[in-house]
Amino acid sequence: MFKAEYIFVRILIPFLFGISAFYSYPNLLISKLLAIITTLLFLLIITINISYKKLNGYRFKGVTGILILLFFFFFGGLVCLLKNETLKSDYFAKRHYTYLKVWVNDEPQQTNDILRFKASVVSGYENSRQIKLSGKLLVALKVNSAEPVHLKYGDELIISANYAPIEPPYNPAEFDFKRWMAAKNIRQQCFINQKNLLKTNRNIGNPIIRFALRLRKRQIEVYRQLIKDREAFSVASTLIFDYRADLSKETLAAYSTTGTIHALSVSGSHVGIIFFLLNICFAFLDKNKHLKILKFILICSLIWGYALITGLSPTVVRAAIMITIFIAALTFAKNKNGYNTLAFAAFCQLVYNPFLIWDVGFQLSYISVFGLIYLQPKIYKWLYMKNKWLDKVWQLIALSLAAQLVTFPLCLYYFHQFPVYFLLGNLFIAIPLTAIMILGMLVLVPYLHWLAPVFEWIIAFTNSTLKQIADLPYSTFSSVWITIPELILLILALSSLVYGLARYDKRFLAASLSIYIVYSSCTLYDDWQAMHQQKIIFFTLRKNYAAAFIKGQKAILVTDLSAGDRNYEFFVQPALAQSKITEIDFLNLQNDTASRNFLKTQSQIIFYNYHLLIIDASFNNKKLEAGGKFSALWITANTKFKLDNISKKVKYQSILIDGTNKDYHIAQFDNFAKNNSVEHHILKKNPAYLVYLNQ
Repeated sequence: MFKAEYIFVRILIPFLFGISAFYSYPNLLISKLLAIITTLLFLLIITINISYKKLNGYRFKGVTGILILLFFFFFGGLVCLLKNETLKSDYFAKRHYTYLKVWVNDEPQQTNDILRFKASVVSGYENSRQIKLSGKLLVALKVNSAEPVHLKYGDELIISANYAPIEPPYNPAEFDFKRWMAAKNIRQQCFINQKNLLKTNRNIGNPIIRFALRLRKRQIEVYRQLIKDREAFSVASTLIFDYRADLSKETLAAYSTTGTIHALSVSGSHVGIIFFLLNICFAFLDKNKHLKILKFILICSLIWGYALITGLSPTVVRAAIMITIFIAALTFAKNKNGYNTLAFAAFCQLVYNPFLIWDVGFQLSYISVFGLIYLQPKIYKWLYMKNKWLDKVWQLIALSLAAQLVTFPLCLYYFHQFPVYFLLGNLFIAIPLTAIMILGMLVLVPYLHWLAPVFEWIIAFTNSTLKQIADLPYSTFSSVWITIPELILLILALSSLVYGLARYDKRFLAASLSIYIVYSSCTLYDDWQAMHQQKIIFFTLRKNYAAAFIKGQKAILVTDLSAGDRNYEFFVQPALAQSKITEIDFLNLQNDTASRNFLKTQSQIIFYNYHLLIIDASFNNKKLEAGGKFSALWITANTKFKLDNISKKVKYQSILIDGTNKDYHIAQFDNFAKNNSVEHHILKKNPAYLVYLNQ
């Protein structure tokens, strides 16, 4: 039915499709139906295999193969729904409780006076009665600066049950935080003050994770004492321990611009590098079966030891599991097909947590390891090095290039930029990255603390060189936004090119060129649309206002935010980048300006045929001429103006109410619009309002 060497590859594909198909339909009835279908298919497959000779099963082996594929498709959907905590009968958000008993499920992170952490719900309190519950919750705790609370992993807490669903993105291209947290099985969030929290002085977290986090904290303190340069310390902590230290924007930009940002996130490729190095070091143990088992134990122990000192970070644990399964198959399995082994590792992890399929780190880890298995040997064959040490260096460079090449389309899709000098950056970082990882571990040994200056110098040198590469002319093409169809085309073009070069097959090379032409045509069409666009985006913000008046690749942004404001970077800038805006003029509502297609004067904005009347706290309708016509009224600055006073003078088609207004004023304007049957849009906790002028 299946060739043995690829059995898990073939099983994994329908399993992935099953998870993807049913992820968006969390329904208890569908879950029960899938359980029935999966059970029936399993029994049918078992029956066919038991009675294979009697039934002459070889005559319809194709049908049996289809049944197996269907079984794993529905099994993937069933696993996905069974792991969805919202379908459990004791899920905490199904009812409202006065208080919740929770425990801290990760390391709390503090920004200013807000402490954020993930919490697992243990029980709820209703009328002084404790009810056992399940589920996860995202908590934002406002800390009292005078008497700050100190929380750590595993701490048990009792908090007020003021939870609400995590909000979806409201603005174009805004980061989908709701979907990102849902992939971690977290769909509710809670904002509380420190006075609404009570510590029980119990710690009920996993003792192994608790020990690992304490161990990581101690190792980070060793770095803090040994590494004097703060930026070098931040890079070392991030790269070695997956500890998100405060990296400067300049350093992050340098790694991002040179296409080496992956180096700052411990993932499958990092653990893969450790494995390849260990595999080379212990190659002398490949002489017989017993020594190979010893080699397996040594490598796995060292990899899991590394995972332990990183605090058992989820990304590192995921990579360690993947590599462990991979090594086990290479050691004990008769069939040593790397692709089948990789598929088996992915299958095992997805059975345990099907939501990993949406995790960017999971995707990039497996794709990069696939590149190490398939592409690295082929790149390595491009050059022949007589010198033993140069040959080792070339192996490492081929390793880095393979990982970068196969992850390129996804990185472009997720991170929206193309680093022109990514080849130069990766050729440079291949050796320093390996040296940093080796020295980073050795420095932790008490008798090897003297290596710290060398370790620090290599990091500083790496950062400095990457910044120089990033400063080269045309170092990056930013704001590269591609659609899912374009992503698929790019993957197909790259896959055909790699396969064609590996097999010296002209047909695949021709196919790659053809697909790339189609992809380029799509992107050129996107650019053409951007050059001819005329639209207005009224952004949804909590306490600010912003409206972008866009003509081609230029925008006049009317806002009270600055370019360095976090709200601008998070809510506004992504939409402008997606629209391929290259020139932005900032304008405050208090200022007037005039250009070819845009006029802001006193309380009015005219953009082509769109006329906007601004009603703010200082608005006086006495200045208006009777009979005026406007496309919309923009209600802002928490104005107390009564719209009844203006309706008799002017005509308007819609009302826009921004986030600078108080909630009770918004409610008043909302009621007015509903009572008068006027189209209106509230720019607070609602999708942004878009106006297309050239359609």
